[in-house]
Amino acid sequence: MNAYELVRPLLFSLPAETAHGTIHAGMKAAQGTPIEDALRARYEVDDDRLAVEAFGQRFANPVGVAAGFDKNAEVPSLLGSLGFGHVEVGGVTADPQSGNARPRMFRLREDEGIVNRMGLNNHGADAVGERLAATNAATNDAPGNATVDVPVGVNLAKTEHVGVEDAPADYRDTYEQVADGGDFFVVNVSCPNSEGFRDLQNRESMEAILGELVDAGASPLLVKLSPDLPDPAVEDALDIVTELDLDGVIATNTTTDRPDSLRSYNRAEEGGLSGKPIEPRATEMVRFVAERVDVPVVGVGGVFTAEDAYRKLRAGARVVQLYTGLVYRGPAIARDINEGLLELLDRDGFDSVEDAVGADLE
Repeated sequence: MNAYELVRPLLFSLPAETAHGTIHAGMKAAQGTPIEDALRARYEVDDDRLAVEAFGQRFANPVGVAAGFDKNAEVPSLLGSLGFGHVEVGGVTADPQSGNARPRMFRLREDEGIVNRMGLNNHGADAVGERLAATNAATNDAPGNATVDVPVGVNLAKTEHVGVEDAPADYRDTYEQVADGGDFFVVNVSCPNSEGFRDLQNRESMEAILGELVDAGASPLLVKLSPDLPDPAVEDALDIVTELDLDGVIATNTTTDRPDSLRSYNRAEEGGLSGKPIEPRATEMVRFVAERVDVPVVGVGGVFTAEDAYRKLRAGARVVQLYTGLVYRGPAIARDINEGLLELLDRDGFDSVEDAVGADLE
């Protein structure tokens, strides 16, 4: 039993959002201190076979943190010290938002899942942009390797009070406030927990939003898709990716679907489901997307183990992201996945992660 398994019952005795806030506060206190060096020594897996190139970025390993964990860009460096190869912060909106009423996050313990209806609570693009700029400055000024530098993506979302017709300008406003601090930018038109997002997923709306961001110079630019879209709608979205020469696709967001296999009492809560229960559908969508576009795919959904990550990589993902796995498995998860990936590469005769990407595609 590792240390996190000893602490987890205490954390799980707290409401899910309270536990997250407690962990987050501890991470903020540790960031920028010698604790980061100690964490990196314990959790980083330094092996060139794990390195991946995607949308103009070099990732030391393919395991990243999904949007939602560090909404306000407060601990990207600390997360890098835990061995993650990149961090996606946000979702960020042009104006600060308080989100939906609490409680709004629920564990599905028996299923190793989470249901959330947070509602894109965040400090707003101005605050996040300033924080990212400060983090970049600290990284550049740090002596030696005191601050871990990993690519940071920014998840851009629609401000709740903004109508669909004004959404393109709203996304552009958000982007322009964080543009100097991000290494890549993700257009979130698939959040199931905030008003008006369903209307953003039709072809006309997506073209207008993505076109506006392309005109603004947003690059590298990715779009994050919902697992609840029917195949024809996904194909429409991928046509736009090709037409606008976007840089990547993230598959997938959380789902409002509830698999019949769910056992936890909280399965009845409204919101987006993440974690183990959506792993098969998320991997299926990675494959569907990778077979239809030539840009890198980011695989998200149910990544807890090296085997989970490996399935998505072989299905066509170049990098993967996780959030719920971190809640259930703790701070060693990136190290454990990366060490496990090296074993799987050796088993199957691949020289690197790059060689394994898309191995299962026809």
